[in-house]
Amino acid sequence: MTVASTPALEADRQYLIALIQDEAVFHGDFTLSSGKKATYYVDMRKLTLDHRAAPSIGRIMLDLIRDVDGIVAVGGLTLGADPIANAVMHESARTHMPLDAFVVRKEPKDHGRGRQVEGADVAGKRVVVLEDTSTTGQSALKAVEALRREGAEPVAVAVIVDRKTGAQAAVEAEGLQWLAAIDLDDLGLEPQ
Repeated sequence: MTVASTPALEADRQYLIALIQDEAVFHGDFTLSSGKKATYYVDMRKLTLDHRAAPSIGRIMLDLIRDVDGIVAVGGLTLGADPIANAVMHESARTHMPLDAFVVRKEPKDHGRGRQVEGADVAGKRVVVLEDTSTTGQSALKAVEALRREGAEPVAVAVIVDRKTGAQAAVEAEGLQWLAAIDLDDLGLEPQ
């Protein structure tokens, strides 16, 4: 279990945990992006795009990545990472180490400059990939692959909710640091 670095940030984290439990955990029969079946679904988009949760998410995720040395930008595979990256960017602007944000498209654009990574210039830069929830880690790793093609140096993957279903091992096998703000124990859920 992760604990935030200050009592105020831990209060933010506990507030977010309560919001997730109350409003973002849905019970029923679901198919995850991995194809696996589950009896619950954690829908973090419901909260990453919510005015009550977004500021806490920005502070919590910024705190989570605080010890990752030399990073200049955060982002990940669109759509899940976009609001998280924006929340982190806005919170970091209040610090002595502001971070930029980037978006990784699922495929390169077929017009204009044909880019797959939009936003901050990541070439030659250390970056952190963000994700809302992680099951297998494949969305984050797809973003890592695109970032590496752009010449970036992804050094870590940071997720809000770790489903504890193999993503950490997959990410670490790629030589990246794994960081999770909240896990299933925090939410009172069992891995599936």
